[in-house]
Amino acid sequence: MIRVLLAEDQTMVRGALASLLELEPDIEVVAQVARGDAVEDAAAEARPDVALLDIEMPGMTGLEAAEHLAKRVPECRVLILTTFGRPGYLRRAIAGGAAGFMLKDAPATELAGAIRRAAAGERVVDPGLAAAALSEGDSPLTARELEVLACSRDHATVAEIASALYLSPGTVRNHLSSAMQKLGAANRAEALRITEEKGWL
Repeated sequence: MIRVLLAEDQTMVRGALASLLELEPDIEVVAQVARGDAVEDAAAEARPDVALLDIEMPGMTGLEAAEHLAKRVPECRVLILTTFGRPGYLRRAIAGGAAGFMLKDAPATELAGAIRRAAAGERVVDPGLAAAALSEGDSPLTARELEVLACSRDHATVAEIASALYLSPGTVRNHLSSAMQKLGAANRAEALRITEEKGWL
């Protein structure tokens, strides 16, 4: 039997996935969690062969949870299952140790097959998304520019961002200006939107 952990914050979706997988004769759902920060402990206790992780979850993203799992339960293979087919997300998932990346609109039969392939040590990636990720390239932004942009989601002014990140307002302005220039964005909001759409944040 292939032991599976499900991490999905939407109760109905999680229940539907569990019900679908329980129909498979060789797959057993051994743990279910609704938060990203609950994945690591649940996996350490249940010892699943495959963890099926959503990206957008409270507490911690599925991408972050995948990195934690790779360190604490390295024998568990991670499959990212998401609504968001962003090339940057795929690149980050694979870099973080995920064995596969699937979109939620894939047929249910493909999910069971993907779990079997991941458990067997194969890499499972949607071909169209893989091609897009290769053509997209890496983020042109530095880690600090991404950090400043991410912080701008919650803080309206340069002074607030500077205070939150312990930087000077001038440094924050420089990072924002550099990010906007690299992305060809007219303003901070557009730069943030571009980085989110590409999955770099």
